[in-house]
Amino acid sequence: MKLYQLHAKQQLPIPKTTAWEFLSDPKNLKVITPEKMGFHILSGADRPMFEGQIIQYSVSPFLGFKTKWVSEITHVKEGEYFVDEQLFGPYALWHHKHFIYEIEGGVEMEDIIDYKIPLGFLGQIAHPLLVKGQLESIFTFREQKLTELFGSIAGSKTDLQFKSF
Repeated sequence: MKLYQLHAKQQLPIPKTTAWEFLSDPKNLKVITPEKMGFHILSGADRPMFEGQIIQYSVSPFLGFKTKWVSEITHVKEGEYFVDEQLFGPYALWHHKHFIYEIEGGVEMEDIIDYKIPLGFLGQIAHPLLVKGQLESIFTFREQKLTELFGSIAGSKTDLQFKSF
């Protein structure tokens, strides 16, 4: 089974505390997820983020396919980073690290997602045909939504890269 990695960076002209408050509030995941994903929080987002927090969602990543997604927040360093891992959901593995760095004029957000697609060889075929494009669409929407909410740093651009191992 192949391992894939998505690496994204985006810069915003906001203080680190503002970025942390927004990104570490589980309820804001709905705000930065495309409506077409049918994303709904079922439970676990009623408190500020903490290690061991379990959050349950329903999501429709592809037309006609609806599933539950259960994540655990496994690591939190207040104001710096957090990690969520899928316990149950559409991926064979989903390990998502969220970092926030202070830069001149604002912050840089960095996401590193290591993931595996289920179904072996069929999953490997589905990755370039469906999954990669869906993830690009989600992160493009997120970039646009965060820019709409917080503005942008002149000359900065979002960086989105995929690798496979």
